[in-house]
Order: sequence, then C-alpha cells, then structure tokens
Amino acid sequence: MQIENYIDGKFVPPLHGSYLKNSNPAENTVIATIPNSTVDDVEMAVTSANNARVVWSAYTLEERIGWLRKIATALDSRKSEVAMLESVDTGKPIKLAERVDASRSVRNFNFFADHAENLTQLRYEMSDATNYVIRKPVGVVGLITPWNLPLYLLTWKIAPALVMGNTIVAKPSELTPMTANLLCEILASINFPRGVINIVHGLGNEVGQAIVEHPDVKAISFTGGTATGKIVAATAAPLFKKLSLELGGKNATIILDDADLSAAAKGAARAAFTNSGQVCLCGSRILVADKVYDEFVDLLVAEVKNMTVGNPKLANTDIGSVISQDHMEKVLSYIELAINENGRLLTGGEPLSLPEPNSTGAFMSPTLISEIAIDSRCATEEIFGPVATIHRFDSDKQAIEMANQTEYGLAGSVWTTDIPRGKALAEQIESGILWINTWLHRDLRTPFGGVKNSGLGREGGDWSLNFFSELTNICVKDD
Repeated sequence: MQIENYIDGKFVPPLHGSYLKNSNPAENTVIATIPNSTVDDVEMAVTSANNARVVWSAYTLEERIGWLRKIATALDSRKSEVAMLESVDTGKPIKLAERVDASRSVRNFNFFADHAENLTQLRYEMSDATNYVIRKPVGVVGLITPWNLPLYLLTWKIAPALVMGNTIVAKPSELTPMTANLLCEILASINFPRGVINIVHGLGNEVGQAIVEHPDVKAISFTGGTATGKIVAATAAPLFKKLSLELGGKNATIILDDADLSAAAKGAARAAFTNSGQVCLCGSRILVADKVYDEFVDLLVAEVKNMTVGNPKLANTDIGSVISQDHMEKVLSYIELAINENGRLLTGGEPLSLPEPNSTGAFMSPTLISEIAIDSRCATEEIFGPVATIHRFDSDKQAIEMANQTEYGLAGSVWTTDIPRGKALAEQIESGILWINTWLHRDLRTPFGGVKNSGLGREGGDWSLNFFSELTNICVKDD
C-alpha cells in the first residue's frame, strides 16, 4: 500500500518523491510506504489550511458540530477496519484495538460535538457593566501525535480544534500512519470542506519541526516523548505560539496495607502491561506496603503469568508485540541494567519466538523486577515497554516520597478500602491524574495532563476548547 499526504482535500505525493517504509512489528514485514515529506510539503499544507481558515471559521458553531457528527458516523461505520489497521500497524491485540482505539476515536468526535453543543455563554456582571467572554478561533494549528494510540490521540486533538473553528496541519507518527490515512479517506467520502484538515507524513525532525517553526501555525498540540517535547517547547516559545505538551510518565501504582489485594493485583497488572506497557499512563512503578508485600507480589506474579503473549490477530491474546525491533532492544537493555543494579526478575525478562507468522516479530514477555532501588535508573526513567519494578514501603509518608521521586508527574493509582485515606494520600502526589481503586477510568470532561517533565497544559472538555480558542472579553458599560 502506498500512502500519500492529504492536502487541500486531495491525496498528493510528496513533492520530492521520497518515501519511507512502514512495518508490521508483529510480523516484521513491510506493509506500506509513506511520504518522506519535507518543509516544502508542510508549506503546501499550511497554505491550504490558511486558504480554508476564513471560510471554516465563518461556519456557525452548530454547522461545525454537525460536521463532527458526520465524521463520527462515517468513522463508526468503519470501526472494524480501524481496529484491524491499528493492530497491524502497532502490534497491539485486536481486542484491545477494538475496545479502546476504534471506539474512542469515534467517541472523541461525538464527545466534543456534545460538549460544544452544551457550552454556556460566559458572562460576568459588575455593578455598572457586563463582561462577555467569547471564543474565537486561533487560526491554523499544528497537531503532532505519537505511535502508541495513533487515531485515538489524533482525533482527541482534531475534534476540539475543528469545533472551535481552526484549520489543521497534522503529522501522525511515521511508525503508525495507517489509520490517519483511513481518516482522510473518510473525509473525502463525506465531502468534508477542503483544506480544513491536512495530513503530512514524514519524520519528526523534518515535518514536525517545520510545522512547529512555521510562522502561520499559531498553536501546537504535541503528544510524545519528553526529549522531543523539550525541542518543541524551545522552538515554539520564542515565536509566542500557544503550546500544549502531553509528555512522558513514570507512574506509581500504590498498594496500601488495607487494599483488596486480589482486585489490586488485577488492576496493577492491567496498569503495567496494557498495550505492552506503551501508554504514558502505565503504572510502571508498583509500590507495596510492607505488611502485605509478599501476599500481593504472589498474586501479581500469578496475574502476569496468566497473560497470553501472542499473535495480535487472535482473540485470546492479551499482549502483542512492542512497536519495533529497535524498541524491543532498548527495553531489553533496561532489563539487563536492572539485573546489573541488583534487581531480581520475578517473571519475564526475555524476547519471545512465536510461531509463524510472528516468528521474527518484536515480542517479549511481561517483566516484573523487585529488589531494585527506588532511585535506580530503571525505577526513574521511562522505559515505555512491558517492564514494571516493585518496591516496599513502610508508611504512607514513605509511599508519597517514593511516588514523587521522579522527574515525571503524569498519573498514578492508589488501592485501598479506606477512601478518605486514599484521597488524602493522592492529594500529596505530584501528578496530574490520580485514580483510587481503578486505572485509566476517564471522564472526558476532566483535565488531562501532567506536571514536572510530564508536560504543559491540560486537555479534555473545556480545557481543550479553551486551548483551541482565543478567549476575548467584551465589557459593556451600562447606560
């Protein structure tokens, strides 16, 4: 399959004719070629978005909401195809792609359509005047998304940007372009207004950088690694662009001594190994009260050993491949480092050779490591793979100190039967999102984002709509 850029409502080849290979990591086979675009392709996309900007921003809010619903309906009719492509492109299990990626991609459009439909006029009364706060489009916005949740995160940004009247230049990850291309097919099929959404494929240091640097791109929403996020921030800040960064995490799962240990073991396993641990929210540091440590670890190891690593196309597969052979080697190097740091392997720790067609795929066993220092590299650096470390604590105070002993601050979970105790503990953790007795349970109206090196700004509900708007106050003096 040869994928092309989508600019001004048309599929177009890269201007310089260069392409990159796109592989299925579970089978180690090439499945597509994608444009190896340059700054010239980005220039063409920004011109297209600029030309469409005046017309799109003139649509009423109700008209833009209507288009979001049309996209959602068309995308819903192809959900099974979304799941299949996502599974092939990322190596994740098909059942995960169906339950999470395909469903959430549709939900993102419907959610922001509903949310925008229910917006109330922001109005503030003074003794002698009335203030009206209105939202205006920012203009052309740049969206840069990662490979772990390709369409899920692309639509999470596209929907609020669209409904607020902006036009878009987006770069999906070069590792997972398939569902972005499917979205473009859907846009073409419903005669979506030309130039409003433009997709440019290619490498981050070329295409992503060109989008961030372009003077006509007024806002950047980036989800990805912290190192790249620093480059985005350094580039965008002097240009005074609006900036939203959703970056890495090294999240703690905290098991208190009064937790329901069976439920907590299931929750901790899910938090650590969903999507092969390749989710920024994954709980890769598991902190366990000393009083229940041995019992909990036995339960957790049993849960992890019960997970099926296998062909992503099979319904009984719990864990598929990681994103690439190179990434697997990186993850395995961290496991080797943990052993050198006196860590003890409780389960996993090795690459796996599966039957055909997955014999050369990037598969590895889910790995639990104990007896490693809380300040070791494996316990503080984001590995972004199926590896979790386990640590003891002897008091709630120590659990909080251990949870905060990282440069990241994105998410975490606390497991306890004493909800006030759990909430009080959660309030002291330096993190943007905390769950009690659950993980990744999302209300899309709530703020999503991190502190410290986990990012800048918030997404979700009003936070997304405000980011993709210029808020203007109009003060009307009474007669």
